[in-house]
Amino acid sequence: MEFKRSEIEGLVEIQPRIFEDARGYFFESYQYDLFKKNGIPEVFVQDNQSYSDTGVLRGLHFQREPFAQGKLVRVISGKVLDVAVDIRPESPTYGQHKTVVLDAKLNNMFYVPAGFAHGFYTIEPAIFSYKCTNLYDKESEGGIIWNDPELNIDWGAEKPNVSEKDLILPLFKDLAKS
Repeated sequence: MEFKRSEIEGLVEIQPRIFEDARGYFFESYQYDLFKKNGIPEVFVQDNQSYSDTGVLRGLHFQREPFAQGKLVRVISGKVLDVAVDIRPESPTYGQHKTVVLDAKLNNMFYVPAGFAHGFYTIEPAIFSYKCTNLYDKESEGGIIWNDPELNIDWGAEKPNVSEKDLILPLFKDLAKS
């Protein structure tokens, strides 16, 4: 596996080694010791999966302490633009974001540690899978509106399909107040 560190501390894109022949392919998507050796020592306690049609935007979501979650995300089929926003107030990259195209043909993954808001936009229909370092807790959930002008994220979409719940999320500047 290749672990590509981002300019934003903690974010890592992972490219597994794929063994392919006329029958198909095989790859290891996760192995604790290898991830730990490459700076991702977290233990994952919950796996989630969703399906979204083309043009769906989910996010930007996060969990507050003590239920903050790190996530290892990938697509099983399809392609998405994945986005992580640094919401760690003490971080020198607070408010900055990183985008990664996750593509089932590449089988690449993105590690998003606790302290980030996360979302994705489906470039084509996608089955999205993610491992979490903490259990989901409804009372701890938070979010930021997807089109926040301060964050200025280029989603590559003018009118994405966004849930009613995500359309009323607060602005980034109001995050500290919530």
